[in-house]
Amino acid sequence: MRQLDYVIAHPEETQEGVWKDLIHKARFTEWGKQHDYESIKNIDSYQSRVPISTYEVFAPFIHRVMKGEKNILWPSTIKWFAKSSGTTDDRSKFIPVTPESLKECHFKGGKDLAAFYIDQVSSSKILQGKTLGLGGSLQYNTFNSNRSTFYGDVSAVMTKNLPLWVQWMRVPSLKIALMDQWESKIEAMAREIIHEDVRSIAGVPTWMLILLKRMMELTGKNSVTDIWPNLELYMHGAVSFAPYKDIFNSLFSKPIHYLETYNASEGFFGMQDQLGKEEMLLMLDYGVFYEFIPIEEIGKQHPKAILLDQVEVDKNYAIVISTNAGLWRYMIGDTIRFTSLKPYRMKITGRTKHFINAFGEELVVENAEIAVTQAAQATGAIVANFTVAPIYMNENQKGGHEWIIEFTRLPSNLSIFTSVLDETLKKVNSDYEAKRSHNLALQLPLVRVVPEGTFYNWMKKKGKLGAQYKVPRLFNTREYIDDILNVDSTSHH
Repeated sequence: MRQLDYVIAHPEETQEGVWKDLIHKARFTEWGKQHDYESIKNIDSYQSRVPISTYEVFAPFIHRVMKGEKNILWPSTIKWFAKSSGTTDDRSKFIPVTPESLKECHFKGGKDLAAFYIDQVSSSKILQGKTLGLGGSLQYNTFNSNRSTFYGDVSAVMTKNLPLWVQWMRVPSLKIALMDQWESKIEAMAREIIHEDVRSIAGVPTWMLILLKRMMELTGKNSVTDIWPNLELYMHGAVSFAPYKDIFNSLFSKPIHYLETYNASEGFFGMQDQLGKEEMLLMLDYGVFYEFIPIEEIGKQHPKAILLDQVEVDKNYAIVISTNAGLWRYMIGDTIRFTSLKPYRMKITGRTKHFINAFGEELVVENAEIAVTQAAQATGAIVANFTVAPIYMNENQKGGHEWIIEFTRLPSNLSIFTSVLDETLKKVNSDYEAKRSHNLALQLPLVRVVPEGTFYNWMKKKGKLGAQYKVPRLFNTREYIDDILNVDSTSHH
């Protein structure tokens, strides 16, 4: 806690130290020589010399690292790669996981999260039982013939490398944890862990629900806390928790704590440091140097990136990172907004690709999550999954948004649900409100209810079952929504 308090009190100095360390370590790599890191003396010259890049720029370099070339983007030996599919691209991205990023970023994140939690819940007994981790799978790196390097979901890379004392505290067994057949994995996991004394659980809400419900079916118990009476904490991430909170509360017969993490293939960036406050502390001493692109600069050829000391509250920024995994001024595709600057706390607002702006409404994922949550609360509904796309204008119809929603519990009244959804969007987004005024450019949202299991079947059809896959919440074209509507609703799981 002393170390955490120091970083919170000295954010800019911490970040400058991280930056100096990264440049120094990478100065003799191929990338470092190409951009003459040796002669870079300050952050300004770094910004002018190294362009902001997306994955496409790094792909050829990473591919060479995967083939076994050394000292390309980072000096240490790299045996692990996080395979991330994000939400949209069917092409996988491979992110190097260096020994430094494992230890100083991903593992440090886990330890800090535990410290924040135990500091606030002094009566906590999570360390006296087991932690359930629900993650992905690993495989040999197929780009390299010597079978000594691997890729897989970042959670699997971490699970495989955890120190012995953590392995001893976690369930399920490694063999089951790293299985790749998702449906048999959930089944094997449920059967193995119902007999354990699980005190904390970690994983993506959508998949965690499937596992917990299966456990309840197997045991015939009415709540997860009847199976695990000592359960006290759920650490979640990857998708907004707001629409899921009611479902999770309904699975526990006693209140438990929730903590959100912002942990991606590229690094561990943030965590909820205060119970009950839905914002995350940006972690500044994990070997990640941050820059931020104001939303209006996104899409420009040379977007201007600002540093931590220049950000403002309540503005949307795309995150740019330079890391101890050898990514340099890399745009990860997430957008955040700061909720406070002392300390630097933020919320994830969406993806740089995931918004709807078909009519100038600039709808971001955060707006949609808030509206769905409000509408569900107003009508007693529980939302399992949703996605939104534009309805394009033509001569006989105005534009609008089509919402496809799968409910675990239906709303008491669908038209009230729709109007609360609409009113909330107007409240949280003035551009949306202007376009909706007198049905100017947008008509009332069209809410389409799909049968339970539709999203699961759609993901299954696309070969995207697993912890690292997420349903795109918003998309600016109808590509996903039309595909989901075509899923045969008879193929129930």
